[in-house]
Amino acid sequence: MTADFNKSVRKHDVNLAIVAGEVVGLIEVWPGTDHFWIENIAVHPHRQGMGIGRTLLTHVESKAAQSKLGEICLQTNEAFEANIALYTVLGYKIDKREPFKGGTTVFMSKKL
Repeated sequence: MTADFNKSVRKHDVNLAIVAGEVVGLIEVWPGTDHFWIENIAVHPHRQGMGIGRTLLTHVESKAAQSKLGEICLQTNEAFEANIALYTVLGYKIDKREPFKGGTTVFMSKKL
């Protein structure tokens, strides 16, 4: 990855999931003019399937609602089928798909 994480931490809202003193997940977001944008969400591989991703997403939905923003948007790689399935179960819809570097980017959103 080529992300500048120092810049991300300074400019975006990064929330951590911590279990027994261990960072097990994170979500990076920022508010737009009419929506919250999820830039990154990650859960440690050994902690996946435990509801941590759902908890992080629920937290962001609450923050977006408090900010009176009516939508949350994100993008993911089509190859991450489990992620797309989770987002869909949680009420996100696929808005569009675009080819990107030999794969496909999936753009999703959820109205609050």
